[in-house]
Amino acid sequence: MKRKLFSLTVIALVSILLLAGCGKYGKDPSTAETSTSTQTQTAAVVDPNAPLTINEKLVDKEIMSKGPDGENAVSAKTLKLTPEDLKKIKAGNYTAAIVMHYAGNDWSTAQIKGIEEAMARMGIKIIAKTDANFKPEKQVSDIETVMAKKPDVIIAIPVDPASTADAFKRAAAQGTKIVFMDNKPTGLTAGKDYVSVVSADNYGNGIVAADLMAEAIGKKGEIGVIYHDADFFVTKQRTEAFEKTIQEHYPDIKIVDRGGIAGPNDGEKVAAALLTKHPNMKGMFVVWDVPAEGAMAAARTAGRNDLAITTIDLGTNVAYEIAQGGIIRGLGAQLPYDQGIAESILAGYALLGKKAPSYVAVPSLSVSQSNLADSWKTVYHSEVPDLIKKALKK
Repeated sequence: MKRKLFSLTVIALVSILLLAGCGKYGKDPSTAETSTSTQTQTAAVVDPNAPLTINEKLVDKEIMSKGPDGENAVSAKTLKLTPEDLKKIKAGNYTAAIVMHYAGNDWSTAQIKGIEEAMARMGIKIIAKTDANFKPEKQVSDIETVMAKKPDVIIAIPVDPASTADAFKRAAAQGTKIVFMDNKPTGLTAGKDYVSVVSADNYGNGIVAADLMAEAIGKKGEIGVIYHDADFFVTKQRTEAFEKTIQEHYPDIKIVDRGGIAGPNDGEKVAAALLTKHPNMKGMFVVWDVPAEGAMAAARTAGRNDLAITTIDLGTNVAYEIAQGGIIRGLGAQLPYDQGIAESILAGYALLGKKAPSYVAVPSLSVSQSNLADSWKTVYHSEVPDLIKKALKK
């Protein structure tokens, strides 16, 4: 995206230097091309004799989320492909496709990176990547285009569980092994139509966001909630967990209003309406980081730099705001890179004929100014960007 993030020059600089094309709220999906060419992959430097696992240093935590059919989660830390497994998969000369709902934020970028690096270790060639830009009809078309290439594996996140179901069913009927991110299409059955669903502990991250909100506003006052007004399993879990935690554990905090967003760029107008209607509001939960950037812009426009916002997902722009001690006070972070590794391992299970759990999750992570640098390393497997590091030192 080439648009500026807010009117502040420093935020625009962060976008230009750190996001390689970030736009008004996250990366502009309208500039992303659908690629069906062979993907050049560069694997991380690892011991070739090591098994393929997610980050084994992650703290063991109880997974609070349930699967789309109410299943208990299996921790992604239990998944593993041995060196012998990897050799067998490499011998198959398999191909894979990545079918995204939206590729315009740091979460998607990290998830795709995890998949690419894991697939490189498995010797699986990625022959297509698509971005539906949150449009179900575009994703149905993407699936049809991908299936013409006959991939052995698809890793996908459905835009809409109902309207994309038939397309994914047709892909499964052709024998393609499908692993879903976060949600599954309506009517599809684990072990028959797809391998598994892999998610972050979204319920756990909603609890984290509620606890951080309570801390930020002194455990009392009026707050608002911006939720995702769509049939999207994981975002519903986040909002449910946030609201339930506030209502059950913080009796002096009152949720005075809620506003729904249809897409990532709706955060500013919805937040502006809430702030106009409730001028005494002390805080606001926003369901993920990109609309939270819009809510932050609305707060500044309203002269409400004292507003406390908590959210989900450690994007670059919200991380910079947290580093400065600004409006974004903290968040629950997903682990998208490790989620991508887990999805790839499960695809390997299917290719090997190994039994896979129907629902897998990676742990939640609480992020605030005090642990931001370490959290960045955990989420992205890289050092925190210099501009964020400098902001933390001020």
